Amino acid sequence: MQVTSSQEEATAVVQETGRGKKTVLEQAGGTKGLVYSALPALVFVVANSVGGLKVGVLAALLGAGGIAAQRLVRRESIQPALGGVFGVAVAAGVSWYTGSAKDFFLIGIWASLAGAVVFGVSVVVRWPLAGLIWNATTGKGVVWRTDRRSRIYYDVATLVLAAIFGARFAVQQYLYQADEVGSLGFAKIAMGYPLLAIGVLVVAWAARASDKRLKAVGLLPAKRT
Repeated sequence: MQVTSSQEEATAVVQETGRGKKTVLEQAGGTKGLVYSALPALVFVVANSVGGLKVGVLAALLGAGGIAAQRLVRRESIQPALGGVFGVAVAAGVSWYTGSAKDFFLIGIWASLAGAVVFGVSVVVRWPLAGLIWNATTGKGVVWRTDRRSRIYYDVATLVLAAIFGARFAVQQYLYQADEVGSLGFAKIAMGYPLLAIGVLVVAWAARASDKRLKAVGLLPAKRT
């Protein structure tokens, strides 16, 4: 499990998609990457239920470290794995300090709330983050902000991302309050990359619609045939 800020997670995926170099699945490290990202949380839940909090924390740390070691041996990029190790270490440290297994998921829960707020506020102040990130990545600048329809497209995409982060927070906070550690682990996995992939698809739709609109009104050069 990676415990990073939710807005950074969305920014990274949108940036890679905007460059056209990697698909959402490739950004996550392919199918193997999705499994790796889910494994520490799953290991923690199972080990905690069998042997208690200390066993769960140690198992999650060993799992994350093992993933990083395997990628290193295979000479694969270990940057995602290092992020995972750091995230698991922070989450495990919080859980160990409080003595509560559910606190393993605490940082991720509040990071989701932060992501929802940041993306939502960006729409209110008329600088939707989906548009800013995408167009900064593709080198188109802020010309899209001069066209009201383009802003609306990116408003929709940004609100979808805000809703995804908000849903993560609402569901996981409810499970946190109910002390449902096992369900928290499942929700963490199910509401991770699958939902984020939907958000990125909406951002891609907004970008295509905006580019078409800007070319039609002469704010972007039309493609030569």
